[in-house]
Amino acid sequence: MADAVVSEHNTETYQHTPENGVWTVAEQPLSTFSVDVDTASYANVRRMLNQGMTPPKDAIRLEEMINYFSYEYPQPKDDAPFYVDTSIAESPLDNNKHILRVALSGKQVSNAQRKASNLVFLLDVSGSMSADNKLPLLKRALTMLSKQLDARDSVAIVVYAGASGVVLEPTSGDDTLSIVQALEKLQAGGSTNGASGIQLAYQMAQKAFKKDGINRVLLATDGDFNVGTTDHEALMGLIEKQRETGVTLSVLGFGSGNYNDHLTEQLANKGNGNAAYIDNINEARKVLVEQLTGTLQVIAKDVKIQVEFNPAVVHEYRLIGYENRQLNKEDFNNDKVDAGEIGAGHTVTALYELTLKSAEQYSVDELRYQTAADEKDNGDEVALVKLRYKNPQGESSSKIERIVSLSQIRGFADTDNAFKFAHSVAGLGQLMRGSKFVSNKDAKALISNAKAAKGQDEHGYRAEFIRLMETWLLLQSPVTNKVGAKN
Repeated sequence: MADAVVSEHNTETYQHTPENGVWTVAEQPLSTFSVDVDTASYANVRRMLNQGMTPPKDAIRLEEMINYFSYEYPQPKDDAPFYVDTSIAESPLDNNKHILRVALSGKQVSNAQRKASNLVFLLDVSGSMSADNKLPLLKRALTMLSKQLDARDSVAIVVYAGASGVVLEPTSGDDTLSIVQALEKLQAGGSTNGASGIQLAYQMAQKAFKKDGINRVLLATDGDFNVGTTDHEALMGLIEKQRETGVTLSVLGFGSGNYNDHLTEQLANKGNGNAAYIDNINEARKVLVEQLTGTLQVIAKDVKIQVEFNPAVVHEYRLIGYENRQLNKEDFNNDKVDAGEIGAGHTVTALYELTLKSAEQYSVDELRYQTAADEKDNGDEVALVKLRYKNPQGESSSKIERIVSLSQIRGFADTDNAFKFAHSVAGLGQLMRGSKFVSNKDAKALISNAKAAKGQDEHGYRAEFIRLMETWLLLQSPVTNKVGAKN
């Protein structure tokens, strides 16, 4: 496939992250990572494809593409914050491989049941935000959000562009008119000093702090922090310090041309919030209306997954995605190590590609000096999946365990639509990243599988994905291929 060409006027930045490789169970039996419910990567990729551009490989974070979609996982029982499930099936692309799915489903909370929210809109109104898909779209998006609030909530608005200022002091959530009027007055102009704006936003958040509620700064920007504090480490330190006081940070990314994907993701990670990219008004509705409680209300924090593979059954494995969410094996039991949050109603899916010991061919040869004593007989166990999480206000973690057995293996055709669709998204995402583990010839089969697994698709998101992937295939001609971003 043709290589991407970078536009000379483009200053978008993406972190280079090599894809996960194959590990033999003999050398590394444990796989440990933090969950991720961000969706910014998928929406940003969609924006480029809709503009007829091939996304740069580093713009594609597979876990954010997979987790953009909601899956039909059961709701948790009793007081558990989420449902945990494991499934394993034969790979539809390689007879030597199996696919292991680890699935989490967060407890759903209605808007009426949502905790009272103290929100501070921190808005970039610098000159770089003047385009129609930036500040004008931002104003429409936050107007939609404001209409979901009520008297329990409060909203403040802080802007930054060279100098920072308070546009709206903390105001009752049912005073929609005042909130919308303040948004409508905003105009773009000037250069950007994001650091001073964040400091002022945190002051407003502390001023209206809700002890048992949600305290969140919503930063809306194209990520072009180009004036003032350039010390990103100091900025991250400020966000972490405020996180410890109970004020979290989410980031809404807008626009193109100078979008700083890496920085916006980092800010949200440090702030214990989420990162979304708003490329159109429908995405604004999805994130800020349909999934408002998931965007705002955390039901579990510092959620970590560790999978231990049985060397008697599994020869090798590969985690698909989550490259920048990897943790050290000792981090799993260390409650001081930060990890991802899960919001109300969020689903999280992680996929592993496995080669069982019974396979005819391995990617990595067996070790000559691996002793049989290391391969204890654990029946038909494939793996032990462990999950740690903390309650939103807690400091100590709880652990959940699930055993995956050979008896769970199904043919791919016998899996549910959620399994099939997630696998198709993962496969096509890997193709767009130029993965060495997926062949170009598999593209049409993956799209066909996605079509078969589309299901009810109430909002049309899955149908849109299929259309986007068909567009991507068409763009792979050297004549039509161009790119909208800088790696």
